[in-house]
Amino acid sequence: MKRTKDHYSFYVITGGPGTGKTTLLEELRQRGFKVVPETVHQLIKAQQAIDGDALSGKNRKRYMELMFQAYMEHFEKAIKDHNDKDVVFFDHSFLDALCYAALEGVPIDQEMKTLAETHRYHPQVFILPPWKDIYHRDAQCTQDWNEAVFTYNKMIQTYRSYRYDLIEVPRIPVKERADFVLESIHSK
Repeated sequence: MKRTKDHYSFYVITGGPGTGKTTLLEELRQRGFKVVPETVHQLIKAQQAIDGDALSGKNRKRYMELMFQAYMEHFEKAIKDHNDKDVVFFDHSFLDALCYAALEGVPIDQEMKTLAETHRYHPQVFILPPWKDIYHRDAQCTQDWNEAVFTYNKMIQTYRSYRYDLIEVPRIPVKERADFVLESIHSK
């Protein structure tokens, strides 16, 4: 498969559950940036609504495949709609599906590995660390604190294995977090 051009204005904001990603992305959206929402919560809700088995506690492989596919569709749509002047922020990426697979011991097929190598986001990825003061669980986010920390460390490992540079976003108020992200982008 041919390598796609690097999409240097496609920035991933990732991290484990309850780290403030959604709040940060909403702040960036309010500042006029394009934001591609995450799909995991939507996937879980859809599967729960139909009593489907593509859930983490049931068919982990199918869950990971649907997650990967949804993120890949978001990526490809962003390419289609892309204007070279636009900065686009993604709430997670298809690499998070590969991280999930590693966490759960789910095999990753060669096609997914190839897509992860050839479809590239900006090399700088913003990762939000676990933050106990804002961490909470809900119907879609069921990890306990220790699992959230373990997930964070596995995310670092996964993104680095695909040659992304991780920038940890400090545990500061959301407006300052958004400033930090934008300053990091504009300083390069």
